Amino acid sequence: MQTPLFGAHAALGARMAPFAGWDMPIQYDGILAEHTRTRQAASVFDICHMGEFEARGPTALADLERLLTQPVATLAVGQCRYGYLLRDDGGVRDDLTCYRLGPDRFWLVVNAGTTPQDAAWIRQHIAPTTQFTDLSADTGKLDIQGPTARVEMEKAFDLRLPELGYFRFIELRLDGVPCLLSRTGYTGEFGYELYGPASAMRAFWDRLLQRSAIRPAGLGARDTLRLEMGYPLYGHELSAEQTPAGASRGRYINMAKDFIGRPAVAAELAQPRQWLVGLQLDARRAARAHDPVAWNGRAVGVVTSGSFAPSLGVAVALAYVAVDAAQPGQRLTILTRGGELPATAVTLPFYRHGTARGAPPPP
Repeated sequence: MQTPLFGAHAALGARMAPFAGWDMPIQYDGILAEHTRTRQAASVFDICHMGEFEARGPTALADLERLLTQPVATLAVGQCRYGYLLRDDGGVRDDLTCYRLGPDRFWLVVNAGTTPQDAAWIRQHIAPTTQFTDLSADTGKLDIQGPTARVEMEKAFDLRLPELGYFRFIELRLDGVPCLLSRTGYTGEFGYELYGPASAMRAFWDRLLQRSAIRPAGLGARDTLRLEMGYPLYGHELSAEQTPAGASRGRYINMAKDFIGRPAVAAELAQPRQWLVGLQLDARRAARAHDPVAWNGRAVGVVTSGSFAPSLGVAVALAYVAVDAAQPGQRLTILTRGGELPATAVTLPFYRHGTARGAPPPP
């Protein structure tokens, strides 16, 4: 499948590759350059492959409280929250963000590869009085990320954006087009996620590139940026075969309510087997997913994601390891085909200078 911006990527000479069933841009002028630009200025990412659902009606809130791990009732209108959609056995169907657009109206933003299965699962577990709509085919999404995202967006659209706190959003019009603008992202930097009609995405993309200093970035930089922040990726740190307890250690999970999969999560939290940890390697050579992790001569876990971290100058990895080997400062060894890679368990995030939670710098 192709996003509405496929032609734009081709015209820019982007290196394309399949991702979750979509032809997606991996890089334009290099992952390192795009990564650094996002940390220091602003980039725009094509994220039109993601899925968007709407749930509305008198029973929507109760249904979502039972389906999602995060608290929903305490969301204010204009606020969003991250959490999980679980199987009956506690395995992670997906990680997602829930937006409250009104007292009885919600959006769920889900991963591209799980969109059809998520929609089917939700439809099976909601009341007849909850109206569920899959908006994915008609909705586009651009992520504008970086410390200068606000000033550059204002320049591109010739407007003044409202003050928005982290994980807050507004509905607004851009060039007369109804959109949703969210102060969220996957990079650790100040920025926005912009939702609107798929048919408007090419015009928005062109306007951002032609009227501001924002430049395009691909999924390669998006991955190194999220890894430096310790953000999980579905299919790597999260999967249907495991509960989210080891990854979140109880965060994004409201154990005071009854949600699907709760007993398995409670059991895992009470007696954890493995924790997701950050491993900072001693050098630039990176580990890869599925590389074993050893401690004191015994296998204690496995790498889920690994890469060179451009902001740090060394390689980093996320790995599930036994609890007794997961303490910060612990020295571990990653076993690769090319030899052993010494590493240290560290408290996440790896990169601690992100601007995501703060106000943008003045123009």
